[in-house]
Amino acid sequence: MSDMEAAPSLTGRLLVATPVLTDPNFARSVVLLLDHDAQGALGVVLNRPTPVDVAAVLDGWAPLAGDPAVLFQGGPVALDSALAVAVVPGEEQHGADPLGWRRVHGAIGLVDLEAPPEVLAGVLGGMRVFAGYSGWSPGQLEEEIAEGAWHLVDCEPGDVSCAEPDRLWREVLRRQRGPLAMLATYPDDPLLN
Repeated sequence: MSDMEAAPSLTGRLLVATPVLTDPNFARSVVLLLDHDAQGALGVVLNRPTPVDVAAVLDGWAPLAGDPAVLFQGGPVALDSALAVAVVPGEEQHGADPLGWRRVHGAIGLVDLEAPPEVLAGVLGGMRVFAGYSGWSPGQLEEEIAEGAWHLVDCEPGDVSCAEPDRLWREVLRRQRGPLAMLATYPDDPLLN
């Protein structure tokens, strides 16, 4: 690929950690890519719930948070900041997105946590609040994918608010075709197999 050709954006896709990725921040993680371009990539880990209730941090947003209504650790970067991802169900509307929500990909978008929560009440189909995020410098994510650390798969809107986040890694793999689906049966510790 020449310098003039831009790599296709991976925004809206999922990164599923392969068993060789043992970094504790990402082992068995499922990351939703919220932004990917020549400047790098940014995403959130969808399956790392914390014991902290959303109500303890962002009281007005707690009723809109999906079950479990806890903060999720989005990644190791900026753990003192929060961002929210939500699904707006239904057909993509022609015209403006709902006030306080910015489309990332398909029905998935970012919630403006500075907006009044009541503006989005009744509009959101599922919301997660993340402490921190995952980030990659230019070319870093592509190198990690090439080295076999991540599988790149399509995201389904239900992945954002999966009620059983501890099962998400296996569920996402299981719905893939071919050998990738077999990885869902990979033991937590292959030495005990």
